[in-house]
Amino acid sequence: MTMKTNRKTTTQHRHRRIRRKVFGTPERPRLAVFRSHQHIYAQVIDDVAQHTLASASTLDTELREELREIGTATQEAATLIGRSVAERALQVGISQVVFDRGGKLYHGRIRALAEAAREAGLQF
Repeated sequence: MTMKTNRKTTTQHRHRRIRRKVFGTPERPRLAVFRSHQHIYAQVIDDVAQHTLASASTLDTELREELREIGTATQEAATLIGRSVAERALQVGISQVVFDRGGKLYHGRIRALAEAAREAGLQF
């Protein structure tokens, strides 16, 4: 039986493979990133309690003015979201996370978000 492969199924397989290894604990929660065509979302998740501890996205009302000039589907927007989620995580007392890129390749907007979160103080 041959399976038809396309970008979506390849991403889903990669995501499942990553999630077998990446698990968020209360001491070191998971920084999960979801990227759509127009937006990017980041959440800090405790998988044991199944609870989101901090989050940021290009749909946040606090960031809307800054995103209006640069757009929501850019690396600059991803940098802003990475910085924002890191600041919110540090406010709740989280400094170490494990990075979950959601099956996407580590380049472009995913990489920009990760590097901005590192610069803002998150360790991973």
